[in-house]
Amino acid sequence: MTIVSLNTGLPREVASHGRRVTTGIYKTPVEGRLPLRRLNFEGDGQADLSVHGGEFKAVYCYPHEHYSWWAEQLERRDLPMGAFGENLTTAGLDEESVHLGDRFSIGTAHVIVTQPRLPCYKLGIRFESDAMVKRFLASGRSGFYLAVEREGEVGAGDAVTVRARDPERVSVAAILRLYVQKTYDSHDAALAAKALRIAVLPDGWKSHLRERMPQA
Repeated sequence: MTIVSLNTGLPREVASHGRRVTTGIYKTPVEGRLPLRRLNFEGDGQADLSVHGGEFKAVYCYPHEHYSWWAEQLERRDLPMGAFGENLTTAGLDEESVHLGDRFSIGTAHVIVTQPRLPCYKLGIRFESDAMVKRFLASGRSGFYLAVEREGEVGAGDAVTVRARDPERVSVAAILRLYVQKTYDSHDAALAAKALRIAVLPDGWKSHLRERMPQA
């Protein structure tokens, strides 16, 4: 498991549907190593801090393996690293194998998986397609966010090493499926109950799960 590309970018103004929008979704690859702080990489930033960034969204990871699928789906061969707004383009990690609460070391930093990425309209701006948000969510290829447990330095080519697997073993893919389902059967409810025991899962996600739990 490795880092294919380290990508950063500061918020910028872009035109969309006749108005100006500030977004931090445009990320470009960085050579060398960067300090990873508690809230983000040095030189990186988010525009709307009410929904982006923060302690539980300090780093966004996206699997490099998804790029070829999207290139085919979008009929585009020009997808640069960072195209999905990710800070870390990864290899060997995906939504089925990565669990909420899993702990990794990357370079000299320690991180923990907190949640999948839920796309907003700015992904549509990035791809110049209003349909992209719905397509992204339906694909299940969400990527995932990390919180920083120990600050350090990270660079492309660094190994991603497992420090600990969360005992509940709720995958990023599973929690995303629970998010989009309207009602839960007994299997879904049991999985949601496990997710509710994961300390790093943000309160907003936990409230969403509780609302869909079957009533006794």
